[in-house]
Amino acid sequence: MTIKAIIFDVDGTLADTEDAHRISFNKAFAENNLDWNWDVALYDQLLKVTGGKERIKYFVSDFLKGFTKPENFDDFVKHLHAVKTGHYTAMMRAGGVPLRPGIKQLINDAHKAGITLAIATTTTPENVSALLEVGLGKNWADYFSANGCGDIVPLKKPAPDIYNWVLHELKFAPADCIALEDSYNGLRASLAAGIKTYITTNHYTRNQDFAGAAAVFDDLSNLPAFYKAAGLKL
Repeated sequence: MTIKAIIFDVDGTLADTEDAHRISFNKAFAENNLDWNWDVALYDQLLKVTGGKERIKYFVSDFLKGFTKPENFDDFVKHLHAVKTGHYTAMMRAGGVPLRPGIKQLINDAHKAGITLAIATTTTPENVSALLEVGLGKNWADYFSANGCGDIVPLKKPAPDIYNWVLHELKFAPADCIALEDSYNGLRASLAAGIKTYITTNHYTRNQDFAGAAAVFDDLSNLPAFYKAAGLKL
């Protein structure tokens, strides 16, 4: 079978961005006079929930039992998340987080070979753009035929909705595609959409359950091994 498309997750897959997100959340909290601090151990637990606004709500509901929610709680969360996004995108534009090993080469190789590329992520369009503008250049969007991100769909991973949206945009069947993910939630989403999935682990996800993945890699520093496993002739 010839693979027609590769669909990429972003955070933790294209780049090790999770600590940049964590630091940006903490900056937003401090700016809003909140004494919240998400350390690495806590953030590891919070990553069970995908989506930044959803993560804040999860933290408040499950970890801050004594916190009195403001009346306009949704607006409060949206504001915090917007401030956090500002810090995060500034960090990305400063070149704070490089693409993971092999990612740029994979994108270039696949693009030259005529394989369609797409993005399926829960992070915001601003975050994707800030990361990839540095990693791939000003015309980064030209590489991708579909950019599924943010709140395009109501349900985030592990729901398959973002992958289904991308498949609809590409007009490809799931069997025509492979996905590249880094987390349990991402894997559940892509598998539920019927897409064969390869995992690259990171600090936060390396001990998660990847049953059902086609293969699991530490990273893509050995691209020939990945190409062989995925049946890609690049």
